[in-house]
Amino acid sequence: MLTHKGERSTLPHRQDRLGHEGERRLTTTVPREYVHRAALSEVFLTGWEAVGDDTFKVTAQWPRCHGFYELYESGQGSYDPLMLCETFRQTFPLLSHAAYGVPFGHQLTWHHLQYSLDPRAMALAAAPAEIELRVRCFDIRRRRELPTAMSMSVDVLRDGEPFATAATRFGVLAPAVYQRLRGPRGDARRVFAAAPPPPPPVTRAGAGRGRRQDIVLAHAPGPGRWRLRADTTHPVLFDHAVDHVPGMLLLEAVRQAGHALRPGDGSRAPVSMEAVFHHYVEFDSPCWIEASEVPADTADAPRGVRVDAMQEGRLMFRATSTLTDL
Repeated sequence: MLTHKGERSTLPHRQDRLGHEGERRLTTTVPREYVHRAALSEVFLTGWEAVGDDTFKVTAQWPRCHGFYELYESGQGSYDPLMLCETFRQTFPLLSHAAYGVPFGHQLTWHHLQYSLDPRAMALAAAPAEIELRVRCFDIRRRRELPTAMSMSVDVLRDGEPFATAATRFGVLAPAVYQRLRGPRGDARRVFAAAPPPPPPVTRAGAGRGRRQDIVLAHAPGPGRWRLRADTTHPVLFDHAVDHVPGMLLLEAVRQAGHALRPGDGSRAPVSMEAVFHHYVEFDSPCWIEASEVPADTADAPRGVRVDAMQEGRLMFRATSTLTDL
């Protein structure tokens, strides 16, 4: 994550209007620092406002074409569900800084994510998708008035129609606390610069990805097992220096591992997922992705997959996902 130093947020609740009442409101994104992004092009959120106690409306726009969040060989033209996950991920730093006064320089750590979406609502249209997230924050733990942990429940609408729900929990760590927790591994610039080069990837067809650079799995001995591939030159997964493997890369590994279990079964998208982040996945030690199918309740039900990330004999991350055609 970006580590900026500064005062508490002064980001306005709503986009300012230019000109007289009734004229068109200009659309902009929120400042990139508020969503922990270096590239302006990767900021999906366009605004926010408080609508009640610990309740907010966050708006976003999804581009019709994206360099990473796309579906390989999707004949119908659909949005990638992981674009929705990235939208969630941007929402909790935005509200932490802008609504709850968390200073820049504090670190956010992902604990849990659960989401489910209606695949029929993911089709591309003639214009970018206008997204609204109705967010309720709860189970907020505080220290000296600042949050140290928080849960969010989210109802997601596209063009005013509900199509997804989500729940997530994350922690907030002050710089001194994070440094004690991470020790020498907390120096993001040094750790990032020293990250080893990634091993060769599996095939594009095996991972369900159209570009070699987007593949996050490498070969490993045994069925249903791969080595996690963290390519720190990737412009989206690593658009700034970090000291550990990002959570979004692990979610991508779930998608690719689910596809790799049945590489000839067509490209599948994760339309639901429950993920738990147990520990930081480090750069300096191999991380193994182990996947197995989850039996379906009925013969026509979408197939599921369970994915574990193991490093030095410890479970670092676990997710269960349902994959289906879009």
